[in-house]
Amino acid sequence: MSARTVIVDYGMGNLRSVQKACEHLGHDTRVQPDLAGADKVIVPGVGAFGAAMANLAPLADDLRAWAASGRPLMGICLGQQLLFESSEERGSFRGLGILRGTVRYLPKDAGLKVPHIGWSELAVEQGRGLLSGVAPRSRVYFVHSLYTECEPGVAAATTDYGVRFASAVQKDNVWGTQFHPEKSGGVGLAILENFLTC
Repeated sequence: MSARTVIVDYGMGNLRSVQKACEHLGHDTRVQPDLAGADKVIVPGVGAFGAAMANLAPLADDLRAWAASGRPLMGICLGQQLLFESSEERGSFRGLGILRGTVRYLPKDAGLKVPHIGWSELAVEQGRGLLSGVAPRSRVYFVHSLYTECEPGVAAATTDYGVRFASAVQKDNVWGTQFHPEKSGGVGLAILENFLTC
């Protein structure tokens, strides 16, 4: 029996596009509001951090326990940010605290448009796990106004956009991307495949 991946539906995510990408790769994927029957979990996300944490509150302890158990967990875009301790978006909000770090606004004084929308390069820091087989300077698709400051060794890849930030993270069984792998062509599909087969 193949592993089942659950994409968490908490009212804030481009769920169907993530599911379609996983199904394109041939994996059994379900969109649902809990973790029942899951072997792997993906937390997508589009929107504001505070509202997302409010919606995710009923599942917060389950997600923390899932991560602590060593089972595979991946966050995408806002979903990656929620894995961290806090965010300064529109105030100050606590995250899941599964990874150590803070979500901050991209600088607006660097002469670059914010939000950061479009294709940018990855500088691969960890060429295993999530980014196994991903070529240096591969380009992926971003839509975001905030980035994560994380502890050393957690960034699997970085990207420079007014500040060098963790565009992908990896710590043991917990992985995440600030970019949208489901919108990043073959590179994004390869990254999803790395998670779905880990």
